[in-house]
Amino acid sequence: MRKIKVTDYSIRSLTENGSLLFREKAMIAAALDGLGIQAIELPPVTSPKEDAIVYKTISSSVQNCEICLPVGFDETGVEEIYACIKDAKSPCLVVEVPVSTVTMEYTYHIKADKMIAKVQALCKAASALCKNVQFSALDATRADIDDLIRIISAAAEAGATSVCICDDAGVLLPRDVEATVKTIKEKCPLPLYVKVSDALHLANANALFALMAGADGVKCAISGENNLKISEIAKIIDAEKEKLDLCSDLKVNELKSDIAELKKSSVRDKLPEKTTGGAADVCLDGESNISDVQSAAVKLGYELSPEDAGKVYKALGVVLQKKTSVGAKEFEAIIASNAASAPSTYHLDSFNITSSNLLSSMANIVLLKGEEKLIGVALGDGPIDAAFFAVEQCIGHHYELDSFEIQAVTEGKEALGSTIVKLRSEGKLYSGVGLSTDIVGASIRAYINALNKIVYEEGLA
Repeated sequence: MRKIKVTDYSIRSLTENGSLLFREKAMIAAALDGLGIQAIELPPVTSPKEDAIVYKTISSSVQNCEICLPVGFDETGVEEIYACIKDAKSPCLVVEVPVSTVTMEYTYHIKADKMIAKVQALCKAASALCKNVQFSALDATRADIDDLIRIISAAAEAGATSVCICDDAGVLLPRDVEATVKTIKEKCPLPLYVKVSDALHLANANALFALMAGADGVKCAISGENNLKISEIAKIIDAEKEKLDLCSDLKVNELKSDIAELKKSSVRDKLPEKTTGGAADVCLDGESNISDVQSAAVKLGYELSPEDAGKVYKALGVVLQKKTSVGAKEFEAIIASNAASAPSTYHLDSFNITSSNLLSSMANIVLLKGEEKLIGVALGDGPIDAAFFAVEQCIGHHYELDSFEIQAVTEGKEALGSTIVKLRSEGKLYSGVGLSTDIVGASIRAYINALNKIVYEEGLA
């Protein structure tokens, strides 16, 4: 029985159709890692600083899946892209270009011969860094079959180790997909994967015909319009595996068809949020009063005292002098910076972090509590994970990390990194902010900032 490879592109699909927070991307990747999926495809890098942090975190935490990342259209930037996933257990660089005449000439203004040269340059640059290089032929089902074979052959000669053909237009019937796969398999010895569209509600049928024609795997998503749903194809293969002579490692009973449920399932022992609405509803402007501020804070999971609500309202007024409105993320930053200001029970004295792609990260943290020195040493999945564990060793207590966000607040190599840490104690959220050119240092300071608020409010100083 032939085992197929399943690649999930849920994170990419959701990012392209909206936005995901750092925490949400990491949570989805962690959940997918345990579902029998062989590869996770990430969105192309659009914000080098932020995406690098997110993708490095995902790469270091995912243990079972290959991590795939598109290299873009410029071979000079491939090395920077590879740096984002090089620490993954199994990294894969994806060279994806359009191969149909309409997209090559009208979108990129390039004819087939020049596109072949571009594919070769990208594959050579990628294969020089990474042993797994996939060539993804976009809009392949509208391409001239001879041009498609030529481009695929050129990619293989330049170092590609697998090929994916994409039915982006969603125009093919099952028999057409079958014929295309058979033709390519006859000409190209590389593993062949397919990415089909559900535009005509034929995604499952097209995927099955492709697999029966010899395709080695499919690309799916948990949800999303026009996507091949992983839960649906998994059930079909599981139910008809004897007839199809196909199998997969997918854990059919654990798959979720709804991405919201997937995100919930990846959080263990999470206490219920005390909210009255979603973060998407938060929008404050010059007409907002202190009651609106308190209501918006509740939607985000915060319970502000009258004193804190006054501080946040005052800080909000200053911000609104420069802009017309404030959304959820900005409002959270205002809360983190102004609410529950507390005396510093714990101070960061020093930290020493070691990180490697061969060994677990180790953190040595020294905190000061008055004149007492508290020392913690811990291992973690990454430098920040290790640092947080070390802080917990210092204080002798564990608090649930509700969320952790990073963003650059200035430009350039010496950019300041801003971090927001939210800890939960007895069902209530406490946020801390850290700011530094060293993102690990900023993260530790944010954690201690939130910790001091808990200690002060709960009378633990």
